[in-house]
Amino acid sequence: MSRVGKNPITIPDGVTVSVDGVRVTVKGPKGEMARSFDPALTVAVDNGQVVVSRPSDHRRHRALHGLTRSLIQNMVTGVSSGYRKVLDIVGVGYRAELIGTKLNLVIGFSHPILLTPPEGITFTLTNPTQIVVEGVSKELVGELAAMVRKFRPPEPYKGKGIRYAGELVKRKAGKSAA
Repeated sequence: MSRVGKNPITIPDGVTVSVDGVRVTVKGPKGEMARSFDPALTVAVDNGQVVVSRPSDHRRHRALHGLTRSLIQNMVTGVSSGYRKVLDIVGVGYRAELIGTKLNLVIGFSHPILLTPPEGITFTLTNPTQIVVEGVSKELVGELAAMVRKFRPPEPYKGKGIRYAGELVKRKAGKSAA
């Protein structure tokens, strides 16, 4: 059996999980998420736990077993506590600002970059050089944070650019005068 898939998911207080055929809906204090899963797998809710089981030891069923369990766990965690990624902006004159809900990045291009967050995702700024991406979907938060980082990834010589908080950027020596 899958080591990940066989573990039951504990449902925290304030979160409800409902299964309707292949569609699992999770509601909690932070929001609501719904997702459809492979019809071969069985998702059951009993005694405050969600249990995912597979019909056979076929390679595809084994692969989907752990994946389905992890996705449901991420949904439960997302609606109960949410997900967040913190990005740091390093560089002279590089900054971010919020215009309504939109994020405006000034990162050394001839034009500012304006980002509109998808539904369920919010941008907050602790200071002009630190962006916090928050939401209930682990996938969307990670994808949006990676997209923001991709506009100006940290470069190895001066370390300028957008990086994750705590990310270590390997620095290069550069040219040495002879």
